[in-house]
Amino acid sequence: MIESSEWAEQLRRSVGDFVRATRASADTLPDAQAATLGYLDREGPATIAELARKRNVRHQSMRVTVDDLERAELVDRTPNPDDKRSLLITITDPGRAALGQARAGRASTIDAAIAEELTAEERRDLQRLSSILDRLTAAITR
Repeated sequence: MIESSEWAEQLRRSVGDFVRATRASADTLPDAQAATLGYLDREGPATIAELARKRNVRHQSMRVTVDDLERAELVDRTPNPDDKRSLLITITDPGRAALGQARAGRASTIDAAIAEELTAEERRDLQRLSSILDRLTAAITR
């Protein structure tokens, strides 16, 4: 039997490898841009400093990502009503469309791999695993 800490590490590595492989084969946006658009889509407008903290990157790195997204018209900058010295970054409709396309590409890649590689029993196991991972995510983020 694998020790709990070894199993946890194996799960962390497997999930990370799965996410990286899916992104590498299907993403239409660079990782930093997709992650930033994802935060803005889920959580609403944010400052560059808030986005940098959420992504655990330097402020300067996030500024470059936001500049790239703004040039592509995927985000807008608007005055922050709570702090006149900062700007809020907001996802645009084209940004939502690009994010939706990236998400659909990832889902399609996963769907094709499931259809090709898994038995009916393994598909049922994977469905159960999805709800288990959701519960673990909730426990970790509490």
